[in-house]
Amino acid sequence: MFGNIAKRLSGKTVLITGASAGIGKATAQAFTEAANGDIKLVLAARRLEKLNALQAELTSQYPKLKVHPVILDVSKIETIEPFLKALPTEFATIDVLVNNAGKALGLDPIGTIDSQDVDTMFQTNVLGLIQLTQLVVTQMKKRNRGDIIQLGSVAGRNPYPGGGIYCATKAALRSFTHVLREELINTKIRVIEIQPGNVESDEFSLTRFKGDKNRAAKVYEGTEPLTQEDIAELIVFAASRRENTVIAESLIFSTDQASAYHIYRA
Repeated sequence: MFGNIAKRLSGKTVLITGASAGIGKATAQAFTEAANGDIKLVLAARRLEKLNALQAELTSQYPKLKVHPVILDVSKIETIEPFLKALPTEFATIDVLVNNAGKALGLDPIGTIDSQDVDTMFQTNVLGLIQLTQLVVTQMKKRNRGDIIQLGSVAGRNPYPGGGIYCATKAALRSFTHVLREELINTKIRVIEIQPGNVESDEFSLTRFKGDKNRAAKVYEGTEPLTQEDIAELIVFAASRRENTVIAESLIFSTDQASAYHIYRA
């Protein structure tokens, strides 16, 4: 039964945004392992040197793996269509889109939130995601197949004080994804939203707290959060189901968490 995973992923082209670190990097590793290297990866992020290092790591283990690392900042909406048009022919037909790139900036109460942080979070988490999804779904419709996997968050379900903007972006993503799934009901395109709870990621928390290591460390203090690999495994699992099976939504917590604001700390 589990041997079918590699067969179902074989030869597919997977586009992962935010692939240079965190969940994106773990997802690239998980797809490669699950497909035994018989897969094509478009790894997109802002830091090309990290993508090149990831490519070298993966291809050293799986020589037949095909990887295209490419710079993409999804917050720069005007660059997304040229990015897709410039993909080499071998990588141009996207079978699986993993919209992973996202940002959380600060925990400031409403009324004190930096306007640039508001713009950055909406451009990255919502507007860029929508633009990329619209362009990719257009080509998927022509083939009547494909997977669109959105990295949402429990924050889209459980808004919390200090998360006014981040929670709003994830709620917007959830609504957009729901509508997309409804509109594609007469196709074989699968629309999937993964909604993680607390995931240990130094980079995500450091970005949120603008380099404050002490505040970033406190996010995980006294608890055992999910790992990036936990989320990556779920993404690959969702993408490797039978064609008529879709994991529409998946809310995933560690055993120490019950909601966005209820986390057990020893």
